[in-house]
Amino acid sequence: MSVSAFPLQWPAGRVRKPAAARRDGRFNIKRSNGRYLQTHGVSVADALARLQDELDRIGAILPVVSTNLQTRLDGLPRSGQPEPSDPGVALYFQLQGKPHCMPCDTYTKVAQNIAAIAAHIEATRAIERHGVSSVAEMFAGFTALPAPGARRHWREVLGIAPNVPVTATEIEYLFRLAAKKAHPDTGGSHTAMAELNAARDEALKAVRS
Repeated sequence: MSVSAFPLQWPAGRVRKPAAARRDGRFNIKRSNGRYLQTHGVSVADALARLQDELDRIGAILPVVSTNLQTRLDGLPRSGQPEPSDPGVALYFQLQGKPHCMPCDTYTKVAQNIAAIAAHIEATRAIERHGVSSVAEMFAGFTALPAPGARRHWREVLGIAPNVPVTATEIEYLFRLAAKKAHPDTGGSHTAMAELNAARDEALKAVRS
């Protein structure tokens, strides 16, 4: 899934919180001495550090923190910017080979929403200690839907595994199979068929180049 860190790519189907319903939040941030201090004015850097620590603990990879803050060269939001009118945050990451997205727009500041996601992951890890379910099972509800404007890779659309060699004949065959379900006349939709057509064109161009 291709997701940009800037501007914010909110996940499809997730309802936004009205601006009037957002609030300020207080979050515990770990300092260099190992102590957690409660701070009202949590910075973006503090929140990102806590988030990365939590992602490392659950084994998440390829994180993208998507916000309306402009990014640094490493793709992370820069501190010290004016607070955007939309403080929402959408964290995209891979967990055990599956894409996930955790969005949050509960709070009035981007840093607070980043810290809230980190706090949620920490709380989920605490629940896992009881042995009722794994982190992966508890995070199943956050399996990522495509962000608005995001395009799936042609291999994903056609059901072809990464790095598996494929011929133009095989692409056409897989296209015809998928079209039986994607076509609006057979229970699909115009959107699904358009995505499939684009995937076939991209796939053929890739194998012929």
